[in-house]
Amino acid sequence: MRDIRVQTALISDIHGNAVALHAVLKDIESRGIERIVCLGDIIGYGPDPLECVDLVREKCTWALMGNHDFGVLYEPTNFNPTAESAAYWTREQFDAEPDEAKRAERYKYLGSLRVRVVENLAGDDVPVICVHASPRRPINEYIFPEDASDAPDKLEAIFERVERIAFVGHTHVPGVFTDEPDFYPPSEVGENRVYKFLPDEKVVVNVGSVGQPRDLDPRASYVILTPGQVEFVRVEYDIQKTADKIKAVPQLHDFLGDRLYEGK
Repeated sequence: MRDIRVQTALISDIHGNAVALHAVLKDIESRGIERIVCLGDIIGYGPDPLECVDLVREKCTWALMGNHDFGVLYEPTNFNPTAESAAYWTREQFDAEPDEAKRAERYKYLGSLRVRVVENLAGDDVPVICVHASPRRPINEYIFPEDASDAPDKLEAIFERVERIAFVGHTHVPGVFTDEPDFYPPSEVGENRVYKFLPDEKVVVNVGSVGQPRDLDPRASYVILTPGQVEFVRVEYDIQKTADKIKAVPQLHDFLGDRLYEGK
């Protein structure tokens, strides 16, 4: 039996999807896991940015700065038109908060998000690097599954910054990168979607996305870290509820709701 005292749930890329976040938090609670960390992109794209920030503040031990959090707080540099429009609309929601104290607290929270944390998350004396995007460029660099075959030099440079284990989000595609290099989606990591760490390898684990999965599985994604292993978890949620909310906001492109049904 697993010891829940040394379990940590890692979530990422909520993207203002409170319906999905509630479902994931309920699943985590049902497992008796009390420690949750968030790897960034709490907001952006989705219709419930304020609720998501408030939930992460309440439920997560700490959270990181994602590129969309950064874009809303500062400027959505290099965003495509759909993402840029969503970022400006999200900022408007923060500014429209009538309670001055709440408005200030939320902005202060966003501004306090770190870009990199190194911590013993599993209680096994193994340091774990946590970033939103990559250990090399914590906020913006994508690590794609195809990089294992198409960009081995890129992965080699990234793994130079990893002592043993790193956790990331950003691409919304869950799985495990090894320093061979290889990429294993959750369906290939091992029995029951559990990947067991080997002492002589380095790994970068992408935890997937809570609010906007892009691996053709529309269910919310997160992982559970315990000593020596990581488990990939999927959670169903009411996609239509979120999609309808998105389509009710003119500044949020309908595509952002439609893509949720297909997980892409």
